[in-house]
Amino acid sequence: MPNPRLAARYAKSLVDLSMERNQLEVVYADMKYLQAVCKASSEFVALLVSPIIKADKKEAIISAVTSSNVSELTTAFIKLLVTKGRESDLYEIANAFIGQYNDIKGIRTVTLTTAVAISDELKQSIQAKVNNTQASGSVELETKVNDKLIGGFVLEFDNKLVDASILRDLNDVKKQFLKNHYVSTI
Repeated sequence: MPNPRLAARYAKSLVDLSMERNQLEVVYADMKYLQAVCKASSEFVALLVSPIIKADKKEAIISAVTSSNVSELTTAFIKLLVTKGRESDLYEIANAFIGQYNDIKGIRTVTLTTAVAISDELKQSIQAKVNNTQASGSVELETKVNDKLIGGFVLEFDNKLVDASILRDLNDVKKQFLKNHYVSTI
Protein backbone atom coordinates (compact mmCIF):
# COMPACT_ATOMS: atom_id res chain seq x y z
CA MET A 1 0.00 0.00 0.00
CA PRO A 2 1.52 3.35 -1.04
CA ASN A 3 2.56 5.61 1.80
CA PRO A 4 3.75 8.96 0.42
CA ARG A 5 4.34 10.53 3.86
CA LEU A 6 6.63 7.70 4.92
CA ALA A 7 8.47 7.78 1.59
CA ALA A 8 8.94 11.54 1.83
CA ARG A 9 10.36 11.27 5.35
CA TYR A 10 12.85 8.54 4.49
CA ALA A 11 13.81 10.39 1.31
CA LYS A 12 14.31 13.64 3.24
CA SER A 13 16.56 11.84 5.72
CA LEU A 14 18.61 10.39 2.88
CA VAL A 15 18.82 13.77 1.13
CA ASP A 16 20.03 15.43 4.34
CA LEU A 17 22.59 12.72 5.02
CA SER A 18 23.89 12.71 1.46
CA MET A 19 24.21 16.52 1.49
CA GLU A 20 26.04 16.33 4.81
CA ARG A 21 28.53 13.86 3.31
CA ASN A 22 28.75 15.71 -0.04
CA GLN A 23 27.39 12.69 -1.90
CA LEU A 24 24.10 14.08 -3.16
CA GLU A 25 24.90 13.50 -6.84
CA VAL A 26 26.12 9.94 -6.17
CA VAL A 27 23.02 9.00 -4.19
CA TYR A 28 20.83 10.64 -6.85
CA ALA A 29 22.42 8.37 -9.47
CA ASP A 30 21.81 5.40 -7.16
CA MET A 31 18.14 6.30 -6.76
CA LYS A 32 17.76 6.68 -10.54
CA TYR A 33 19.28 3.19 -10.88
CA LEU A 34 16.91 1.72 -8.26
CA GLN A 35 13.95 3.43 -9.94
CA ALA A 36 14.97 1.96 -13.30
CA VAL A 37 15.37 -1.53 -11.79
CA CYS A 38 11.92 -1.34 -10.20
CA LYS A 39 10.34 -0.09 -13.44
CA ALA A 40 12.03 -2.79 -15.50
CA SER A 41 11.45 -5.76 -13.21
CA SER A 42 8.05 -6.48 -11.73
CA GLU A 43 9.58 -9.59 -10.14
CA PHE A 44 11.98 -7.39 -8.15
CA VAL A 45 9.07 -5.27 -6.90
CA ALA A 46 7.12 -8.43 -6.04
CA LEU A 47 10.13 -9.63 -4.04
CA LEU A 48 10.24 -6.35 -2.12
CA VAL A 49 6.57 -6.50 -1.10
CA SER A 50 6.38 -10.24 -0.48
CA PRO A 51 5.56 -11.11 3.15
CA ILE A 52 6.63 -14.73 2.56
CA ILE A 53 10.30 -14.07 1.81
CA LYS A 54 12.40 -13.52 4.94
CA ALA A 55 14.29 -10.27 5.47
CA ASP A 56 17.75 -11.88 5.24
CA LYS A 57 16.89 -13.44 1.86
CA LYS A 58 15.55 -10.10 0.62
CA GLU A 59 18.70 -8.34 1.76
CA ALA A 60 20.89 -10.90 -0.01
CA ILE A 61 18.93 -10.59 -3.26
CA ILE A 62 18.86 -6.79 -3.12
CA SER A 63 22.60 -6.64 -2.46
CA ALA A 64 23.21 -9.03 -5.37
CA VAL A 65 21.24 -6.74 -7.68
CA THR A 66 22.77 -3.50 -6.41
CA SER A 67 26.24 -4.54 -5.18
CA SER A 68 28.44 -2.94 -7.83
CA ASN A 69 25.95 -0.30 -8.95
CA VAL A 70 25.26 1.76 -5.82
CA SER A 71 27.40 3.60 -3.29
CA GLU A 72 28.14 2.55 0.29
CA LEU A 73 25.72 5.14 1.65
CA THR A 74 22.86 3.79 -0.46
CA THR A 75 23.77 0.21 0.46
CA ALA A 76 23.67 1.12 4.16
CA PHE A 77 20.33 2.88 3.63
CA ILE A 78 18.85 -0.18 1.93
CA LYS A 79 20.05 -2.38 4.80
CA LEU A 80 18.35 0.01 7.22
CA LEU A 81 15.10 -0.28 5.25
CA VAL A 82 15.28 -4.08 5.34
CA THR A 83 16.04 -4.04 9.08
CA LYS A 84 13.05 -1.78 9.72
CA GLY A 85 10.80 -3.87 7.46
CA ARG A 86 10.34 -1.00 5.00
CA GLU A 87 11.93 -2.59 1.91
CA SER A 88 8.50 -2.67 0.25
CA ASP A 89 8.64 1.14 0.13
CA LEU A 90 12.01 1.27 -1.65
CA TYR A 91 10.56 2.22 -5.05
CA GLU A 92 8.38 4.93 -3.56
CA ILE A 93 11.29 6.27 -1.48
CA ALA A 94 13.48 6.40 -4.60
CA ASN A 95 10.78 8.37 -6.41
CA ALA A 96 10.40 10.74 -3.45
CA PHE A 97 14.19 11.22 -3.29
CA ILE A 98 14.31 12.09 -6.99
CA GLY A 99 11.44 14.54 -6.52
CA GLN A 100 13.18 16.24 -3.60
CA TYR A 101 16.46 16.36 -5.52
CA ASN A 102 14.66 18.00 -8.44
CA ASP A 103 13.17 20.59 -6.06
CA ILE A 104 16.61 21.38 -4.65
CA LYS A 105 18.18 21.72 -8.10
CA GLY A 106 15.22 23.57 -9.65
CA ILE A 107 14.53 20.80 -12.17
CA ARG A 108 10.99 20.44 -13.48
CA THR A 109 9.71 17.16 -14.86
CA VAL A 110 7.76 17.26 -18.10
CA THR A 111 5.99 14.12 -19.30
CA LEU A 112 5.39 13.67 -23.02
CA THR A 113 3.06 10.85 -24.05
CA THR A 114 2.89 9.92 -27.72
CA ALA A 115 1.26 7.17 -29.77
CA VAL A 116 4.64 5.92 -31.04
CA ALA A 117 8.17 6.16 -29.68
CA ILE A 118 9.97 9.35 -30.69
CA SER A 119 13.59 9.75 -31.72
CA ASP A 120 16.30 11.10 -29.45
CA GLU A 121 16.82 14.20 -31.58
CA LEU A 122 13.11 15.00 -31.38
CA LYS A 123 13.27 14.56 -27.59
CA GLN A 124 16.21 16.97 -27.43
CA SER A 125 14.40 19.47 -29.65
CA ILE A 126 11.28 19.37 -27.46
CA GLN A 127 13.37 19.64 -24.30
CA ALA A 128 15.21 22.67 -25.72
CA LYS A 129 11.90 24.39 -26.60
CA VAL A 130 10.48 23.72 -23.14
CA ASN A 131 13.73 24.95 -21.53
CA ASN A 132 13.44 28.20 -23.51
CA THR A 133 9.92 28.81 -22.20
CA GLN A 134 10.93 28.28 -18.57
CA ALA A 135 12.11 31.38 -16.69
CA SER A 136 14.39 29.52 -14.30
CA GLY A 137 15.74 26.05 -13.71
CA SER A 138 15.95 23.23 -16.17
CA VAL A 139 13.56 20.63 -17.50
CA GLU A 140 13.80 16.85 -17.45
CA LEU A 141 11.76 15.28 -20.23
CA GLU A 142 10.16 11.91 -19.54
CA THR A 143 8.56 10.12 -22.49
CA LYS A 144 5.83 7.52 -22.52
CA VAL A 145 4.11 5.61 -25.30
CA ASN A 146 0.35 5.07 -25.31
CA ASP A 147 -0.94 3.65 -28.59
CA LYS A 148 -4.54 4.51 -27.62
CA LEU A 149 -3.78 8.15 -28.45
CA ILE A 150 -3.76 7.16 -32.17
CA GLY A 151 -1.67 10.24 -32.97
CA GLY A 152 -0.56 13.58 -31.57
CA PHE A 153 0.74 14.00 -28.03
CA VAL A 154 -0.14 14.75 -24.42
CA LEU A 155 2.21 17.06 -22.50
CA GLU A 156 2.06 17.28 -18.69
CA PHE A 157 3.99 19.87 -16.66
CA ASP A 158 3.44 21.92 -13.49
CA ASN A 159 0.02 20.33 -12.93
CA LYS A 160 -1.04 21.43 -16.43
CA LEU A 161 -2.10 19.20 -19.30
CA VAL A 162 -1.87 19.93 -23.00
CA ASP A 163 -3.81 17.27 -24.89
CA ALA A 164 -3.25 17.45 -28.65
CA SER A 165 -4.08 13.83 -29.38
CA ILE A 166 -6.33 12.34 -32.03
CA LEU A 167 -8.15 10.41 -29.29
CA ARG A 168 -9.16 13.69 -27.64
CA ASP A 169 -10.36 15.09 -30.97
CA LEU A 170 -12.44 11.97 -31.66
CA ASN A 171 -13.98 12.13 -28.18
CA ASP A 172 -14.88 15.79 -28.75
CA VAL A 173 -16.57 14.94 -32.06
CA LYS A 174 -18.44 12.08 -30.37
CA LYS A 175 -19.74 14.47 -27.68
CA GLN A 176 -20.90 16.91 -30.37
CA PHE A 177 -22.83 14.16 -32.15
CA LEU A 178 -24.43 13.04 -28.88
CA LYS A 179 -25.62 16.59 -28.11
CA ASN A 180 -26.71 17.35 -31.70
CA HIS A 181 -27.87 20.93 -31.32
CA TYR A 182 -29.60 20.84 -34.72
CA VAL A 183 -32.27 18.35 -33.73
CA SER A 184 -34.91 19.94 -31.55
CA THR A 185 -35.41 18.17 -28.26
CA ILE A 186 -38.92 17.07 -27.46
